[in-house]
Amino acid sequence: MLAPVVRGRKGAHRELLARARRDGFTRARIDGQMLEIEPRMSLDRFKEHSVELLVGTGRSASADFHAWLLRGLSLGDGCVRLTSGDKELLLSSRRACPQCGTGFPEADPRFFSFNTRQGACETCEGHGYREVAAKRGAEPQRVPCAACGGKRLAGLALHTLLAGVPITDYFALSVRDAAARLRAVELTGRERAVATLPLSEALLRLQFLDRVGLSYLSLDRAAWSLSGGELQRVRLAAQLGSGLTGLLYVLDEPTIGLHPRDTDRLIGALRDLTDKGCSVLLVEHDAEMIRAADHVIDVGPGGGHEGGRILAQGSAAQLERDPRSLTFASLARPLALPKQRRAIDRKRGVELRGAREHNLKRVDLWLPEARFSAVTGVSGSGKSTLIREIFLPAVRKALGLATKAPGAHDELRGARVWQRAVEIDQTPIGRTPRSVPATYIGVWDEIRKLYAATPEARARGYDAARFSFNTNKGRCEVCAGQGATSFEMSFLPEALVTCEACDGRRFGPETLAVLLFGKSAGELLDLDVAEVSQLMAAVPKVRRPLELLCKLGLGYLKLGQPSNTLSGGEAQRLKLVSELATSGQGPTLYVMDEPTTGLHREDVRRLLSVMQELVERGDTVVVIEHHPDVIAAADWVVDLGPEAGADGGSIVAEGTPEAIMRDKNSHTGQVLKRERDKAPTTRHAQATKLEASSP
Repeated sequence: MLAPVVRGRKGAHRELLARARRDGFTRARIDGQMLEIEPRMSLDRFKEHSVELLVGTGRSASADFHAWLLRGLSLGDGCVRLTSGDKELLLSSRRACPQCGTGFPEADPRFFSFNTRQGACETCEGHGYREVAAKRGAEPQRVPCAACGGKRLAGLALHTLLAGVPITDYFALSVRDAAARLRAVELTGRERAVATLPLSEALLRLQFLDRVGLSYLSLDRAAWSLSGGELQRVRLAAQLGSGLTGLLYVLDEPTIGLHPRDTDRLIGALRDLTDKGCSVLLVEHDAEMIRAADHVIDVGPGGGHEGGRILAQGSAAQLERDPRSLTFASLARPLALPKQRRAIDRKRGVELRGAREHNLKRVDLWLPEARFSAVTGVSGSGKSTLIREIFLPAVRKALGLATKAPGAHDELRGARVWQRAVEIDQTPIGRTPRSVPATYIGVWDEIRKLYAATPEARARGYDAARFSFNTNKGRCEVCAGQGATSFEMSFLPEALVTCEACDGRRFGPETLAVLLFGKSAGELLDLDVAEVSQLMAAVPKVRRPLELLCKLGLGYLKLGQPSNTLSGGEAQRLKLVSELATSGQGPTLYVMDEPTTGLHREDVRRLLSVMQELVERGDTVVVIEHHPDVIAAADWVVDLGPEAGADGGSIVAEGTPEAIMRDKNSHTGQVLKRERDKAPTTRHAQATKLEASSP
């Protein structure tokens, strides 16, 4: 056993050798040759030397071996060398290479997280990319970081392996595949003692993600790319693994983006929480979720200021029989299939070939022109990638419209049948109080003309611009036409307070003195859409858009309600009305992703009627949807799957809803069939009997 005391250092090393001799060492291997340590021994001070003291000679099983080992490690700064004939073994008690000296700190979980200073790649700071300046006016280009290869972690984490692979390989897997890979890990000896507990904890958390219907998500999926429902279910899975009791959980529409096939699994996960002694409160429209609840609170009867009252509450069975419950009256209505569908002509459509972005497997998509199509499939099957990331951008590019680059595909055929391609989403239509429904759908321009035509306005010399709260002529000078003033508050969001000068009316006193139908411009903006629609019944350009809003269940909105106070669903329906109120723009492709999010079943029925109007005038509507009522109303259905993630990305079935229901491989078809074949509820039977007896 040798103790390395000099490693490649120049010098005579006279003092070191003299001290070793005094400590009882008689021999040393110097520059590879075993020599006696002589008195006053000195080496060539101009050469590099290695000196290894002979600690002991014998077998490793000898009684002295342990003492030799401790002494050798002390002298050799944590290293000893064992020799046997021509074989050698260098041992180190430190996390460092005993030959080159490269060392590593003690392992820490922070090293495996790109959200920590210790784990993030120093070059890209854990982002996985670096931004490269582009030409003037263009967006900066993101290039994968050369240091970490886009994997976001520093070198130590990338070279620490579990079952032969680094942690980034596990991150790249879906929840389902990661669980399978970890279950296959075999632990032996010391590994088993160290890793059994964290491995079982990891598998348990993956199991919770699978239970809430997220088995298709990859573990490295960016949080910003998750839908609201997915993000809620990720948080729910974390809570399922916490083991805490006595908590109240409040969830808003957790079924968003969840295929009806997986609703039972989510219900089971919520049941686990209540079984632990927790309480769960949901804001929800999904029929299965509502029926599974222990206690249901039905609020209404309408939206906005027409709601705000508890109509009925109790168990699902109680509300099923309660005539005051509008929700259960709606749920009692069976799935409606049209008696006659629009004909499908395979010669009149648009085809996208070879779509292969993300999990799509060279999909060939065909959609009919001037028809209502629904793209369906379990969550994570590739619907949004196919329609929003490839199809819509490819159509816009073919029409010469501004768009992001479409995802990977071979070609697009027939897009010239449209002149426009528009996505109607739930993003806000305005972020300040200056944007209101009246201006967004264009009716305020017509109303301003009516005010300018009144005798009072003509006598005062007011034109239509006087009645715009976006210009300086007639608006309130204090709040600049916003109806409210803002105050900055330390460490808090700014506060909006009704303007004291105009009392929220947006206009100055001279402008408010002009009346139309007995109302000032400020008072008119404070009326409901439904009230203004009746007031303006003789003005078609105003009445028609407002009637459409009422038809979509938005008659409760104030005409001048700030757009930043609208929900996503309200904003989306306003966009629909804006599109439907326009004419003469040519055939248009409309794309919507989950337009039923946040909608009551009655609102879904109204939404469908408006989408059908778009189709009737010659436009094409394509929706990504899970709601059975919407799918049943479609002329054409494309069902992706069969499962999610790597197991999805193919078209399982396509055709009319009736054809989809006949396909046993289609999860969507089986859900539609189940909804169609449900036995009539007590409430529905009573309603049917009442309708039959009515004159």
